[in-house]
Formats: sequence, structure tokens, C-alpha cells
Amino acid sequence: MAQRTVLVVLFDGVQSLDVTGPVEVFAGAEQHTPGTYRLGTASLDGAPVRTTSGLTVVPDGALADAPEPHTLLVPGGRGTRRPDPRLTDWLRRHGPRAERLVSVCTGAALLAGAGLLDGRRATTHWAYCDTLARNHPAVEVDPDPIYVRDGHVATSAGVTSGIDLALALVEEDLGRQAALTVARHLVVFLRRPGNQAQFSAQLAAQTARREPLRDVQQWITEHPGADLSVEALAARAALSPRHFARAFHTETGMTPGRYVDRVRLEHARRLLEDSADGVEEISRASGYGTPEAMRRAFVRALGTSPAEYRRRFRPAPDPAPAHT
Repeated sequence: MAQRTVLVVLFDGVQSLDVTGPVEVFAGAEQHTPGTYRLGTASLDGAPVRTTSGLTVVPDGALADAPEPHTLLVPGGRGTRRPDPRLTDWLRRHGPRAERLVSVCTGAALLAGAGLLDGRRATTHWAYCDTLARNHPAVEVDPDPIYVRDGHVATSAGVTSGIDLALALVEEDLGRQAALTVARHLVVFLRRPGNQAQFSAQLAAQTARREPLRDVQQWITEHPGADLSVEALAARAALSPRHFARAFHTETGMTPGRYVDRVRLEHARRLLEDSADGVEEISRASGYGTPEAMRRAFVRALGTSPAEYRRRFRPAPDPAPAHT
């Protein structure tokens, strides 16, 4: 197996976890399967950089002297807001040569500034998606997923999603078992699916101002298997269905149906990941009624079936020790 060079670009104002998270994943994979990754870091002039948290990071050398990488990783941080033009120029010239181009958080802004995301689907931290879309209209910005793959280019959302993306790349390179071993060592899930939303249902929706609507939001979360029709929810809020639907959307930013869909999907995913319950039992507990209804919801939202979701994202049990 050919060794893959992973080069991480450093600059003043870089977010430290955007760097160390993926680096720990690739370093763990190298320890698991020696000879598969060679990690390197480089800044414009080879000088140490200061991260947003105040840590100083000493690179291996200068970008001008760095070998052409297999995987070029560009982290984010406040330093992406007014990047050194020399860094943008280096990325414009060297980015297309990498077999795999990866960004974490607002590192996507650096790639976009170098023209490397034009015509591609990409994501970044939710707080900067609008800015990325406004400044780079040639980029199709998707604010929902924690990471996006578009050909050989991969972009991820804030901080810890860089770990998820790095684990996905290790699984692609070395297989599921290697990625699982690294994930267990780092005490994280094997990896969250890339199309998992950056927010939970409760965070994605605004909290309603009026107490009856807030109570309904909480009740939905605690009772996903109940009758959550607009009529039933409106009765709980002591409002007419029409008034309830309009008020809920105004105060939360999403329709009652959309909120219910998100809560049920999130509940089902947690049960698939964390319990041994069967698909039929989970479909009832999550309010889908039947496994087929839950399967359609999963395929529509995540592009995969519940069974496949469980296979990929539920940590496998440790093998039983052999008896002697």
C-alpha cells in the first residue's frame, strides 16, 4: 500500500482543534497500519503560528519546501478572514495538484478564495455559510451537513466535524476496522454520517417565546411516538390548528411537521446507535408506525436505510475473549 502524504496548512489565527483533530486521526491510523500516512505541517515562511486560543504551533517547514501531498488539509480560524495573498496564491497553484483536497470549518473560505470550490457543493461552520455563499456565488453552499464530499474535494463544518471527516477518509483508505480502532482510541463514534445535520432538532429550531408553544416543543421531543398531528398539538396548546401552525412557524422558524420529522429521525437514530432494539420496535417508539415508513424517512433524509445506518454507525461489540 502506497504511503499517503498529508500536509496541513498553518497560518496565524488558525483554530487549533481544526489542526490537531484530523492530525490525531491520521497519526492514529499510521500507528495502526505503519507506512500508510506521512504527516507534515507547513506555514508560508516556516515560522511558528499562533492559534486563536493562544497556542503556538511550530510547523515542519515552509510551504515552498513542502512535498506535493496526496491529501492537502486546510483548517479554519479567524485567520481565514483576511488571508495573506501569498497563501491564497499558493493554494491556487498547488491545490489542484493534490489527489484529495480537504477543509475544516472556515478553511473552506480559503479554498473558495483560491477558486478551488467553484462549481462544487461545499459546507462550512453554520455561522459562516451565508458569508461563504455571498462572497463566492460560484460555490453551492449547503449549510446542513457536517461534511460534504464533491469529487476529490471534501469540506467540513466546525471543529469536531473535522475528526468525523478524517475518520471517513481513513475508512476509505484503510477500511472500517482501522477507522474503528482509531475512533475507539480517541473515544469518539466511528464517524457520524456526513449528511448528519450540524444542529439537533431542538437547536435547529428557535425556542418559541410563548409558553404554550415552548411546552409543545418539549412535549414533542419527549413523546416522539405520540399523535403529533397539527390538530393534536394545537389542542395541547389550546389554539386552533390554523392559528397553531402559523404561530409555531413564526416563532420557531419551521413548520410543526418539519419539527416533528426532525425529532423522530433524531430519536430513531439514537436508538439505532445506542440500543439493541429491533427496527420494528424502534419504528413504533419513534412514531413511524411501521419499519417501511421509517425506512422511507431515512432514505429521504440520509440516503440510507435504518439497517445500513445501524451497521455503519453503531459501535461494534468487542469480541468475546477466547476461553482456554
